[in-house]
Amino acid sequence: MATTINLDHKLVRQRVERKNEEEHRRSGHRPEHRVGHRVRGLTSSINVRATCSLEKASLYNFTVRVEARKQYHSKKNKHQKQKGVDNGNGSGPAPPPFPDYNQTQSTVFNIMSFGAKGNGVFDDSKALLAAWEAACENTGATLEIPSQYKFLIKPITLKGPCMPQLVLQIDGAVLAPTRVSSWPKSSLFQWLNFKWLHNFTIQGSGTVDGMGFNWWARSRFDNNKKKMKNTPDMKPTALRFYSSFNVTVRDITIINSPQCHLKFDNSGTVLVDNITISSPENSPNTDGIHLQNTQDVEIQHSNISCGDDCVSIQTGCSNIHIHHINCGPGHGISLGGLGKDRTAACVSNIVVENISIQNTLSGVRIKTWQGGVGSSKNVSFSKIQVCDVKVPIMIDQYYCDKYRCNNQTGAVAISGITYNQIIGSYTVQPIHLACSTQIPCIDVDLIDIQLNPSSQSTAFQSSLCWNSYGKSQAPLLPSSIDYCLRSGGGGGGGPVRRIARSHDYDYVCY
Repeated sequence: MATTINLDHKLVRQRVERKNEEEHRRSGHRPEHRVGHRVRGLTSSINVRATCSLEKASLYNFTVRVEARKQYHSKKNKHQKQKGVDNGNGSGPAPPPFPDYNQTQSTVFNIMSFGAKGNGVFDDSKALLAAWEAACENTGATLEIPSQYKFLIKPITLKGPCMPQLVLQIDGAVLAPTRVSSWPKSSLFQWLNFKWLHNFTIQGSGTVDGMGFNWWARSRFDNNKKKMKNTPDMKPTALRFYSSFNVTVRDITIINSPQCHLKFDNSGTVLVDNITISSPENSPNTDGIHLQNTQDVEIQHSNISCGDDCVSIQTGCSNIHIHHINCGPGHGISLGGLGKDRTAACVSNIVVENISIQNTLSGVRIKTWQGGVGSSKNVSFSKIQVCDVKVPIMIDQYYCDKYRCNNQTGAVAISGITYNQIIGSYTVQPIHLACSTQIPCIDVDLIDIQLNPSSQSTAFQSSLCWNSYGKSQAPLLPSSIDYCLRSGGGGGGGPVRRIARSHDYDYVCY
């Protein structure tokens, strides 16, 4: 039966084909053309369907990759619906363009997402540390401290190495603990400590508040010999950078540090731009910016008012440029004290210019301890406007912060110092150059010095000039400045220069 059925079907098919061939011959068509058309059409149909399948597969793969990246960079997109997928009626939108994986994408880590409360009472230290560790692992990341919140942070170390271009964006308020007794004894050197960072920026419109009032009160009791119970010997710096390079600090405000506000130690290639530092005039040892063993620094366009030096430059510093700074109240801009406890001090290539200083203890000064070794050289102070400054120009090689210090013969050698266009008013003394008796100051230039007594004071002193050699150039006011420098310390190998060179211990600096 099966054979008969197959034979019948074969006969039917043969008859149909013969009939079709006859019709095509009459119409002039060749049968193979029709068959070929069907094959090509079928092939085309298969190709079209295959192409659509590849597009869907490509779209699927693209969507998976995009969603995976979204989940990697932000957990908040985990439950979002996918967009751009065909809804089944063929009217879905075209797939988006293929992503450019070479483009660096910034990643923001908000401290609030890591458990911070931001109420100024809850301890947000752990949240800050967790956010830091997450941001540290991503190139171009930003750790965000948002505005309109206050974050209580206990002493903390935020360390690298981290991926490049890390930014700490401070737009809110960061507060130190108020109670001195709550500080661990191991954390008295600094509050916010940054270590081993490269290519790092702190910026923002926020405030870093060291809450130093209780620390200062304890210091005043100590000075009055009324030792308070459990008073620490150290007071912390607000922000400290250690062994960090290519660092920028800009736009933020730092206030009321227990001691120094911003310190750079063993660091290099530093930019400080457009920051505000503020603490009361009577807050003890609250330097604005403190540099130590740090090179290649620019400090610019900032306002600093504090209870000590607006900028303090210590040993190991070179290639420092400070300009367009408003300083005061405070102690002015200082190099030193250098050479304490007979140590070696090396400072060179310092430029301080376009500075406004008002209501300060001194203007621009160099201070060294007796007995030290090393050198301070190639220093320029120019275009300095002073107003009601006690002593605008000072070199003090007999610096002593005690009631009495023993006389010693050694000294840090001072040479190549220029004072140019120091103009304004003083309240005590226009110039004070007290150089070491054994090691004179050489190559000191006084150019265009115009200092008038202030109307705010009547206790004036005449200029003091001791063992300093160099040259002066008019205009000079008061006229006594013209006689301040002794000749004989200039070029050549004169006796004064030979004495200075024989004692400057320059070899310890290089």
